Amino acid sequence: MEAVEINAGAWYLRAYRDDDRVSDRPALALAGVTDPDYVRSCEAGWADETRFTWAVCEPTTGEMLAEVALEPEGDTYLAQLTGFARDGHQLALEAAKTVVRRFGEGALGYTIRD
Repeated sequence: MEAVEINAGAWYLRAYRDDDRVSDRPALALAGVTDPDYVRSCEAGWADETRFTWAVCEPTTGEMLAEVALEPEGDTYLAQLTGFARDGHQLALEAAKTVVRRFGEGALGYTIRD
């Protein structure tokens, strides 16, 4: 599946990026994620539909403030909703989790667990 972008009102949810135009790696490092392959593993999760991740961003700058992830549980229609926020950005995380829950249930047909 291709990554799906979501407008969450005050926040914009998109796939992680690490290219010559935009890199989320510095913001991920501020959140404690230092694995140099993290962005690529998130891309792979979308491709094989094992983990859907979104960078929760400030819409005018595109800066990543939090992450929301939806992880399907095998061949069931259950999925785990997880996430983390950089310091001071818990509201962005909570708003994004609400929107991703609706997307996971409505568009993908999952029953979501926290």
